[in-house]
Amino acid sequence: MPRLPVSPYWSANPNFPIFLDPKDDYRVQGQTPPHSRHAPEYICPTCETSSRDTPIHCVSKPPAHSPTPPSYSLLAPPPQSSRHLAVPILTVETPRHRSKPQAPNRSLQFDPKGRPHLRFRRNAFSPHSPTVTESDKIDWRRKSIAGLGIEEAPFRPDTSPITPGIAEKRGEENAADVQQASNFAQRIEQRLWRYSASRNVVKRWLLEIISWTLSAACMAGVIVMLYVYQNRSIPRWPLGLTLNAYISVLAKIASAALLLPVSEALGQLKWSWFQGDNSKKMWDFEIFDNASRGPWGSLLLIIRTKGRSLAALGACVTIMALCLDPFFQQVVEYPEKWRLQDGKGQIPRAIGYEPFYSSMSFQQGFQTMETDQSMVGVGYRFFFGNGTPPMTFGKGMRAEVPLGCPNSNCTWPDYETFGISNECRDAIDRMEFRCSHGPMDWIQMPDADPDAVEDYTFPNGTSCGWWLKADKPLLMTGYNVDRRSNHSGEILLQRAQPLYDLFSREFMPGYTPLLNNSRNPLAHVIIVSGEEAESVHRNATPSAQECILSWSAQTMQSTYTAGGYIEKITRAFVNTSVGESHWLTTVIPNDNNQMILYDYVYLENITLITENNTYFIDNNTHNAMVALFDDVFPSTYTILSDDKDAQPMMRWKWWKTITPYTRRMIYNPWLYRNVTMHMDRMASAMTNMMRSAPSDTETVEGMAYDLESFVDVRWVWLSLPLGLLAFTGIFLLATIFRSSREHDRGQVGVWKTSAIATLLYGLPDDMSKKMTSTKADETPRAKAKEVKVKWVPIGGWRFSGNSIPPSFKGSPSSS
Repeated sequence: MPRLPVSPYWSANPNFPIFLDPKDDYRVQGQTPPHSRHAPEYICPTCETSSRDTPIHCVSKPPAHSPTPPSYSLLAPPPQSSRHLAVPILTVETPRHRSKPQAPNRSLQFDPKGRPHLRFRRNAFSPHSPTVTESDKIDWRRKSIAGLGIEEAPFRPDTSPITPGIAEKRGEENAADVQQASNFAQRIEQRLWRYSASRNVVKRWLLEIISWTLSAACMAGVIVMLYVYQNRSIPRWPLGLTLNAYISVLAKIASAALLLPVSEALGQLKWSWFQGDNSKKMWDFEIFDNASRGPWGSLLLIIRTKGRSLAALGACVTIMALCLDPFFQQVVEYPEKWRLQDGKGQIPRAIGYEPFYSSMSFQQGFQTMETDQSMVGVGYRFFFGNGTPPMTFGKGMRAEVPLGCPNSNCTWPDYETFGISNECRDAIDRMEFRCSHGPMDWIQMPDADPDAVEDYTFPNGTSCGWWLKADKPLLMTGYNVDRRSNHSGEILLQRAQPLYDLFSREFMPGYTPLLNNSRNPLAHVIIVSGEEAESVHRNATPSAQECILSWSAQTMQSTYTAGGYIEKITRAFVNTSVGESHWLTTVIPNDNNQMILYDYVYLENITLITENNTYFIDNNTHNAMVALFDDVFPSTYTILSDDKDAQPMMRWKWWKTITPYTRRMIYNPWLYRNVTMHMDRMASAMTNMMRSAPSDTETVEGMAYDLESFVDVRWVWLSLPLGLLAFTGIFLLATIFRSSREHDRGQVGVWKTSAIATLLYGLPDDMSKKMTSTKADETPRAKAKEVKVKWVPIGGWRFSGNSIPPSFKGSPSSS
């Protein structure tokens, strides 16, 4: 800066002396001022730092014993290098001759109240502008010697900062808020920097340790919450907060807190990478810096180090941290399970069957026995049709018993009920094929008996087909071969024949039964059918089933789920103590001593004794149930010819000898191979009817469940988060140990990812020029891939590489 010109006039206030310090005026002597580090310091009583670091207005009165005031060169900032902002040096010289006294300048006149007109304004946005100190709060009305070496002159610098126009428009209040916030951030950063420069290892890495601990605490919070709610219903928290939201928030915090120590440790290892005997490529500095910021840089770091350095572990953690959120989300799933409720399911079971005693009817003083019409309805639906086909509902079939379930699922323990059971065996070995001549009792319309108007007779004829092996063989399926008869070509498709005589109740002589294991059978029948008329004409082997229906005690498992009822019979107990027939048959003749009907009575009451229950059925009930099956057993299903337009007819109620009963069948359930299943369904439907009766039933209680979503924890998905937490802890401890050794040896400071450290210990000026002054086809990045550098604890960076000589930049070895 050029020397200020000497004023040709005297000062406006000649009584204010201005002193010079010729020994420090290097510019007067033509000498170069010394470096700022060697300049003497003068401590200002109103400031906390040395005069080298204080603003120009912070000066002090010299000691009383010293006639010479402090040198103004001490107030000038030290000369800066080309890398910093230059601050001009103030040089004051006295005039070489006296001028004529002049009138005082109004600009230097003092206010009566002591307020000076001359102020030094402060720039709040300049790094060289001082902040407000305690000296700004001095009472400037008091006379003082402070200020530009002028004794007894009041000095009051303006505390209002010089701010840009935007801040001025916002007002001093907004500027103060900005400065306060800036100071708060600076205090935090200053505290962290002091911790990093501390001699205590824990303090140097305190933030990273706290961050890792926070991540571990969040994962522990997730594990504890999952352990508490495992196999329990989904929690209901205030404000609609869900378990997934809780896990997601803690997972995010854990993930972010886990990456902070990894990033800082990678930043510290960036400086350690350039330690040692061998130089490293300058480009590695950027690779390490990118690795501390994200997965892509971490991948490049793994490739660069080939996974052989400690930094590769941190890079792996950074990459694997991308999977933290998906793994946390997979930990919990919510399957639906059945939960026991307070209500009870109810289902009836039969303990007997007495429909006639519950509603007796009398005629002329005698009790009349009528068949239970509800049971008749069930039987007829199965005699002449497909019965009551199960209706699909929900996850099962619609229940045919009046059960009750307060919730969507009910299960009952195994219970026992009284009912009817069926058993069938294949009886084709009781059949034989032949042609025989004899009475055709199977034809559709028998001939009327001319001698007995109220009766009918069966003509004789020759029939070919499959005959039942007995003393009196019966045609079960076949056709008439007579050509000149009224029944020529008539075909017997199916026949259901009881193994006892319908009127005498005597067992069929000459037939060996397959089933003889019931003391009180309701029906014992053999059912034989051909597939169709053509197969009967071809003499194809028919389907033959011997079936027996009996009273039984059945053990059941019942389940009601989502409206569907599932029932399974696990055991059926039948009285197998077979003995003599218990039927008593009486013939009632007419006036001409001709038989007109049979009167039969069952002489035994049925008793079933099981392990837990005893069931009783009176003989009248048994007699009425047997009479119900007499309507369809025996029966025949015939067609007049093999003409396609011919309609088959069923002849049933054989116990009526006056005008036979015939019926056209839309669906014949006794045809071919569905006999066993059809009989089973009929027995089940009759059992359900007995269980639905208003009497002789009782209720069985079961457990009621409701479908709820439960918390299912799949702990295996926590292996990655916990593994990353463990590896991060190991990586952080290893980095702390290594950095502590290097710090104690004075090799490198704990700088981590600090950008300030990168600026302070950057490249020297000559090296920067060589790196940036490249050819048109080269870039600094390409140079950085060729040049190798090494950190020397005392000398700074040492360089080697293509066409770049070694260079040093001196800097401290640690913070």
